[in-house]
Amino acid sequence: MTNNTRRRWLYPALGLIILLTGFAASAQSRSRKKGAAKPRVSSAHPVTVKVVDLEAFKATLQRSDSRPLLVNFWATWCDPCREEFPDLVRIDNQYRGQGLDFIAVSLDDLTELKTGVPKFLGEMRAKMPAYLLNVSDPEPAIKVVDPTWDGQLPATFLYDKDSKVVFKHFGKIKPDELRAAIDKEIKK
Repeated sequence: MTNNTRRRWLYPALGLIILLTGFAASAQSRSRKKGAAKPRVSSAHPVTVKVVDLEAFKATLQRSDSRPLLVNFWATWCDPCREEFPDLVRIDNQYRGQGLDFIAVSLDDLTELKTGVPKFLGEMRAKMPAYLLNVSDPEPAIKVVDPTWDGQLPATFLYDKDSKVVFKHFGKIKPDELRAAIDKEIKK
């Protein structure tokens, strides 16, 4: 093949490659502008989960900032917990600026502290403070929250500004019911 023949094929081929690269970049940019789904949060940037013992947990519930507190108990191995979590994240996003505090308390094993729990929270784009309850016997912690609670997961409790339970739900939440209870407390 002569140099002239190579040039006749090489330059158009390079032009085609440049054209296709520009087209692909443009299409990718357009799909982002149209609201295409955002990529999932990488497990390389996990959410921080704080380990709390029974005393630290009690202190978390006994606050003095006179704001309602929503507490959700969950675990990564609990299917209803995983199913309801997107609703909880939406509720947190909706009410965070309106005076509601929200914490998520994982009852996973301590070995999940740096793996499963932060990975799940990252995938959910959860922003609320997250705790992993580290107790050898969960019964005292359960009774601190509510003497009628048997430990069933998920469990959601809304505390008023005086740290008294004003709403509780065992099992997957009903978002509208929870929102109504939150609205009532925020308006007080």
